[in-house]
Amino acid sequence: MNAPAPRDRTRPAELLIISGVLAIFVGLVVLMSTREIVLSLIFLVIAFIVALVVLAMLALAVQPDFAEKSDIDEQDREQGGRRGH
Repeated sequence: MNAPAPRDRTRPAELLIISGVLAIFVGLVVLMSTREIVLSLIFLVIAFIVALVVLAMLALAVQPDFAEKSDIDEQDREQGGRRGH
């Protein structure tokens, strides 16, 4: 069986990094405007969760291109025609 491509392995890390950067930005904006650390941390955590969910939903909404569809079909044939979806 083929190992996943490096791009496929780093995709979850990319979502976490982008969500983290957005959360840190929101946390810093709240901290600089209110000077309350607890409120800043609350907004940071909420922004991280919201950004992660939104980015994950957007990633799920992307339609696979021809190369991905052919790869999925090839993997299905290797498994003996069983489809998990």
